[in-house]
Order: sequence, then C-alpha cells, then structure tokens
Amino acid sequence: MQQIDFYMVDAFTDTTFGGNAAAVCPLTEWLPDETLLAMTRQHNQSETAFFITTDDGFELRWFTTQGEVNLCGHATLATAHVIFEYLNYPETTIHFATRFVGALTVTRNGDWLTLDFPATSSEPVSPPQVLLDSLGISDYQEVRLGRTYTVVLETQQQVEAIKPDISLMLQLNQKVCITAPADEEGYDFVSRFFSPASSITEDPVTGSTHTMLIPYWAKKLGKTQLLARQVSQRGGDLRCQLVGDRVLIGGKAVTYLVGKVLLRG
Repeated sequence: MQQIDFYMVDAFTDTTFGGNAAAVCPLTEWLPDETLLAMTRQHNQSETAFFITTDDGFELRWFTTQGEVNLCGHATLATAHVIFEYLNYPETTIHFATRFVGALTVTRNGDWLTLDFPATSSEPVSPPQVLLDSLGISDYQEVRLGRTYTVVLETQQQVEAIKPDISLMLQLNQKVCITAPADEEGYDFVSRFFSPASSITEDPVTGSTHTMLIPYWAKKLGKTQLLARQVSQRGGDLRCQLVGDRVLIGGKAVTYLVGKVLLRG
C-alpha cells in the first residue's frame, strides 16, 4: 500500500469556504497518468495539483476530472501554500517547472503569495449567437477570444446577474469569461468564469484567465497594478500587475483538510 500526503486548500481567500478549492498531492516520483487522473476524479475538485521535488525546485502538473490541463492558477497558489506551510521550505520564492508553460515562480510576502505567469493576448471577434444566447444577453461592450471567450459588459451588476444556459454553452466547446469594471470601492474589475466542457459549470476563482484579463484591463484603465474580484458565489480577490509580457497574480490561501491518500493494488 502506498501512502501519499493530501491537502485541500482554499486559494485566493483568507477564509474557509471562500476562494477556489484545490487538492494538492506531493509525490516522490511521477505515477502513471491514469493513476493521477483516477485520483483527481476521486478527489472531485475542479483541479488536483501533483508535484515532485527536483534539484532545481519542483515539477508541477494539474489535472481536472477530464484530464491534464496546461495551466491552473488557483492550484499553483494552493501548491505553493502547502510547500511554504508544511514542507519547511526556507526560501521566499518557489520555482516550478511545468510541461506546457515553462518556468513559473511563486513568491511569498507575508500572507500574500504572488504567481509569476506568462501574459496571454486576446483579439476582438464577432460573437457566435450561441455565446450570447447562452448568457441571455444581446448588449455587450465587446467580445474577445484568447484562452477563452471574454465578454465585456458595462457594469458589475450585469456580470453578477448572468444566469448562463449551460447546455447551450456546451455547444461552444470553449470556456467563457464575463467581465466588467468594478463598482465596489478599491477594486478595478470583476469577472466570472464558466467551463462546462471541463465539468466546471462555474469556477469560483480562476487565476489562468487573469493572464488574459490583466493585459486587457491594464490597457483599458491605463494602469499596471489592479485589484480584481471574481464575483462567484464563493468569491475571491486577486492582486494583479502587468510587467512586460508577464503577469503577477497575488492571493492568500488557507488549508481546509490534511490527510493521507492510500493506494492499494
């Protein structure tokens, strides 16, 4: 029987049941992909992060219940939280090697952990009608396509009021983000994120989407440091900064569960 440490962490929040939950499993060596996927399905979280220790830092991979993904912000933040809090890591910066997006770092400053991710671009497009129908809207500021469809709305209230038709959204075979300027004092923009094709109806807080939102809103608002709020039911705060072709995404994290995975057979 193989025993593997298991952590469940709420990322981009400082309170239990806020932010986005991720499972994190440190490994001594990589298990077969089918085992990692089976574990992820058993955990039944939006993502499970697996990592191993190397001479240069850590190798990191992320899985949803549908398979491996190329980037996950909240599970990276959760992994860094585990390394800092439970592995006696002595430095202030963690270096991750990843299979799809190269080197990533997470730096700790007090309670805040800051992800250093590559920025991603988006371009304006004419939206397919099924996208608008799935959101139940006809008016919008603009629609862009990059990592996801991004629908820019006029107000935060419009973003919060959207009740998507998930069955229609599935026809897109594409993830969907909606965003608008923030109405709450101190925040710059808000967003929500839907990924039904990945079995995630609404993701509570989505770090990877902010690699695209930060460059957009930095240009739109004429500032490189922003505070974002993902206005899902759980909600989460993200400190954002555009630095050249990189984005810095800061958040807090809290541990919900510590345990053991027992693999038999």
